[in-house]
Amino acid sequence: MAQTVDARQKVLAANEAAAQELRGSFAAAGTLVVNLISSPGSGKTTLLEASTRALRARYRLGCIEGDIATERDADRLRALGIPAHQILTGGACHLDARQVRGALEQALFPGLDILFIENVGNLICPTSYDLGEDFKVVLLSVTEGDDKPFKYPAIFARAAVSVITKSDLLPYTSFDLEAVRQQVATLNPDGAFLVTSARSGAGIDTWCRLLEARLAAKRGGRA
Repeated sequence: MAQTVDARQKVLAANEAAAQELRGSFAAAGTLVVNLISSPGSGKTTLLEASTRALRARYRLGCIEGDIATERDADRLRALGIPAHQILTGGACHLDARQVRGALEQALFPGLDILFIENVGNLICPTSYDLGEDFKVVLLSVTEGDDKPFKYPAIFARAAVSVITKSDLLPYTSFDLEAVRQQVATLNPDGAFLVTSARSGAGIDTWCRLLEARLAAKRGGRA
């Protein structure tokens, strides 16, 4: 058991070193980096498509996609005219900072204002791995059930922003939005809580304004 713990500590230490290197590079470039985490099917790529449509005329956007297999999500974003690089983990349930660093070396993205990192679909494994991002975002769709924050507290406690997706389906589910809001507030009193629907457009403007404000703050008020 001691050897297992020591090996995990070494892995996390190596990841932290790579993450700090990335964070310094992103800071020097003035690039806002957003790490999106959720269960499979919660709507990460769909939210990024809506974000791209809303922001691409004013900002330089790019995306790193993490999946076990296929480039389908990266292809969806490329179709909207932004550069996207796919990381295929081959079974691993999360991205790590060294993978992100390698992806950036291969992708040779132009200067970006906002870099989205869409993590592998999982509410547990990605939580512990710093990717050099400015903040984590956790997504929860109304079709998943309203018990998830307390069942998976670590990510809801660490994510600076919690985004409820597919809110257009609220009338057709038993999802208790206020109960989820209270759970998230208990776990992360300072976190932002947004309710969105990429299909109807509800909440997308609020989400985009949050990104713009965070970018301006990172650049010292210069958007």
